[in-house]
Amino acid sequence: MAFTSFVGRVLFVSLFALSAYQEFNDFGVDGGPAARALQPKFDVFSKHVITYTGFKLPPVEMKHIIAGAIALKGIGSLLFAYGSSLGAYLLLVHQAAATPILYDFYNYDADRKEFSLLFLKFTQNLALFGALLYFIGMKNSAPRRHSKKKAHKSKTN
Repeated sequence: MAFTSFVGRVLFVSLFALSAYQEFNDFGVDGGPAARALQPKFDVFSKHVITYTGFKLPPVEMKHIIAGAIALKGIGSLLFAYGSSLGAYLLLVHQAAATPILYDFYNYDADRKEFSLLFLKFTQNLALFGALLYFIGMKNSAPRRHSKKKAHKSKTN
């Protein structure tokens, strides 16, 4: 059972680890293609935040956000593969921050092709988020194995 669980965790985090590896290789001096693709989506997200909350997000360079995403995915994947809840929490932080920005289906009309594609990816990331929550819940609710010393019974003659 322990080996099967380990293999399942490794297969699960392969998505995050391979993504982090690819983004790391493409990073360059400006954050690579990931930063260029994220910039317009982040700008739209910032406008939504200002409109609905009145809070202005501080200016940030996309290469720093991409570097943070690489670190969260890389470290989180490694820790999660070995069964650490901290790894699951790091991946949760990444999913919670990246999913609504990257898969902004809410900016498109429902009859457009982009809406369907983005909504599909959004719901897939929600499923990954749910799987991470499930892992954390199972990890916290699993009974701890403690070595119990057997009480010696006194002999009666």
